[in-house]
Amino acid sequence: MPSMHLSQIRKWFLQSPPVEWAIYQLRELLIGALRQGPVPQHVAFVMDGNRRFARSHMIETVEGHNLGFEALARILEVCYKSGVKVVTIYAFSIENFKRSRFEVDALMNLAKLKLDQLSQHGELLQRYGASIRILGQRELVKPDVLEAIDKAMELTKGNGDAILNVCFPYTSREEITTAVRGCVEDWLKPVVVDLAALQEKQRAFSETHITHTLRSRHLSADAARIRAHSPSSAENSDLEGSLTTSSSATTLQPSTPSEMFLPGTEGGKSHKGHEYPNPERITQATLDEHMFTAGMPPLELLIRTSGVERLSDFMLWQSHQNTEVVFLDCLWPEFDLWTFLPVLVEWQWRRRKEGEGKGDRLLASSSSRKTR
Repeated sequence: MPSMHLSQIRKWFLQSPPVEWAIYQLRELLIGALRQGPVPQHVAFVMDGNRRFARSHMIETVEGHNLGFEALARILEVCYKSGVKVVTIYAFSIENFKRSRFEVDALMNLAKLKLDQLSQHGELLQRYGASIRILGQRELVKPDVLEAIDKAMELTKGNGDAILNVCFPYTSREEITTAVRGCVEDWLKPVVVDLAALQEKQRAFSETHITHTLRSRHLSADAARIRAHSPSSAENSDLEGSLTTSSSATTLQPSTPSEMFLPGTEGGKSHKGHEYPNPERITQATLDEHMFTAGMPPLELLIRTSGVERLSDFMLWQSHQNTEVVFLDCLWPEFDLWTFLPVLVEWQWRRRKEGEGKGDRLLASSSSRKTR
């Protein structure tokens, strides 16, 4: 009983206007300090722990998800104020369709409601110029929810300062599969090329051109030897002219008409042909261009709450060697600035340390070159 009273007193104290004002000022001061250092341009969140929070507080599961959305609104404001350009959230996994029908329908309805609030009634995205993008398999979403998704994207498409990626429904394996499928489709499309231009480009290194050049050199050498040993200058002149003519003819004229034109040209008149892209040109950048996050900054910080230490098929492709992955013990509805702040400060410290290390290596390399 005393602990309940203490909790109520603490809650009343924190909600009093002077204390709220002081906390707000401190919050703004800390966010302003964060902006003075390096800030991750792309942050991703696995919002885990809503159901456990609901069970531990003896409330409905749907209410736990609703409190999780309120936590998201708080964190989005911190991110955008700090200078983060892209925030990606794991809102609904394809694997979540295996849950009970009641919970899946409740999550879909909650997503529909919150997307409408974010795009229309909420000022958060408009204030920071953030646009909503939905990453996932649209064909798995119910028509009414899909309508809300399209409406939210349409209403915020004019915002270009920041991005909110909502992964719904999503798994990283499906994203990679979709990207590979897109690459294959692109590489199976023939490209229209000018065959005559292609011939002109490759002519200097073609087998026929090399053969003709060698023949010409041999004939010129034969002519020089004949001039040196022949007694008659007139005969030399006639023979030289004959060999020169033969050399020119051999160099400039292919031996058969089929060598004169590439396949697909008629009478020397160029026309368009088709050529398939070389699969050797498929690189990591090619797959990047087909990912849902194409054109966005690389993922620099990935945070998962609830104490579970796994990625759960989220952002596997985007998690590169410079991505810092942080697992926190708190549940998502409890996640706030005071939990997020130490993570950002530690990230900034690591980046400064890496920058100092690179500077020392460059300085040492420059000194060694001067010594030589």
